[in-house]
Amino acid sequence: MNLDKLFNPKSVAIIGASQKAFTVGFGLSYNLFQGKKYRKIYFVNPFQKQIFKNKTYSSVKDIEDRIDLAVIAVPAAIVGKVSVECVEKKVGSAVIVSAGFSEMGSGGKELENQIKNIFSAANIPLIGPNCLGIIRPSIDLNATFAPLTPKKGDIAFISQSGALIDSVISQTSKELFGFSLIVSYGNEAGVTLPEFLEWAGKDKETKVIVLYIEGLKNGRKFFEIASKVAKKKPIIVLKGGKSKKTLKTVASHTGALSGDNQMYTAMFEQAGIIQVESLEEMFDAAKALSWQPKCRNGLAVITNGGGAGILTADYCEKLGIHLPSLSSETKGALERSGKMHPAWSRSNPIDIVGDALSDRYAIAINAALKQRNIYGLIVIQSAQIMTESKKNAQALIQAKKKYPSKPIISVFMEDNEEVSGFLEKNKIPNYSDPLRAVRSFKELIN
Repeated sequence: MNLDKLFNPKSVAIIGASQKAFTVGFGLSYNLFQGKKYRKIYFVNPFQKQIFKNKTYSSVKDIEDRIDLAVIAVPAAIVGKVSVECVEKKVGSAVIVSAGFSEMGSGGKELENQIKNIFSAANIPLIGPNCLGIIRPSIDLNATFAPLTPKKGDIAFISQSGALIDSVISQTSKELFGFSLIVSYGNEAGVTLPEFLEWAGKDKETKVIVLYIEGLKNGRKFFEIASKVAKKKPIIVLKGGKSKKTLKTVASHTGALSGDNQMYTAMFEQAGIIQVESLEEMFDAAKALSWQPKCRNGLAVITNGGGAGILTADYCEKLGIHLPSLSSETKGALERSGKMHPAWSRSNPIDIVGDALSDRYAIAINAALKQRNIYGLIVIQSAQIMTESKKNAQALIQAKKKYPSKPIISVFMEDNEEVSGFLEKNKIPNYSDPLRAVRSFKELIN
């Protein structure tokens, strides 16, 4: 099925558009109207004459122009009628935001099947129902009622839950990474998760794919496509509905069947999918995979705090990350520099002691990366009165340019948005906790 009209529409009709604040119709209308320089926007509402000073239409059929994407946000009881009108209009694609279908039980399931058949018979791609919609920041396409549009980036986020997308957009709004695509697919009556996955796998803007799923309707098809896509791009999954107590909740959420958790875990592993346990872990890993190269197993840790270095070493051992011993050449270079404190650790993690200035950091960073069996670096900074945070960040950025094939991750343990932003603007992932850094580094290991 061709999804071009869905993901790159030149004309959009919002059916159920509204200028009444705090309504779904208003949210959709406002967000879509922001992309008016990229496409024509048409408002459909028989009870309002104008929306944002633009003419409204009583039906999508009254619009003279061709419609690439119809976004439907009307009561479930009239979605069927509107769907027939969309088919008669020969729209290119459709998103049904409205809820009240298979997630409501047998009656809703019957109504959903009717709508599914209407669109499938006309070969029109359909997302939903019971979904948030789609976002493509690079072309100002926000066909959702989310509170804001995220930054442009190279992470595709495909989620069974729409509300989860809202919270992710809100939480990441201050971050410097962004999204190539966001899809809330809801009840999956039309286009399926495997088809979205396949599209993202071919999308030139997408570098990393993250998934939130509760259940699969076609596990075999998902496995086949995911196995192929994972060979080209990392796929990260957060699975909801793992406990027996949440099975009924999953069914009432999107009408999906959760299934056996062990079966899902085995399938993800066999397909080459990275499984995580939290949203934080999901986007930490996505950021690292988006910004840093893959590498072999061999990590050096540089720290100005012994405790943070010990914790990091513990996490590395638990996750199977190798910390090579420092070679005689590396230790010699550090000793000869004349910048090291007499009490520096002489081992990996490399504790350069709390009074370290930026020149000591720079020497340790370059010496470690020069060692052949060290394939990546985590640099930890705890803020002391003499700590030169900005200069330390500059040392990392210079090292990244000098050793582009070796991933560098920072843990600047201070509340300094300027320095954190400076690091991340230069594509060095910065985390507040060593555990987050170690978990993310693990996903970079080939």
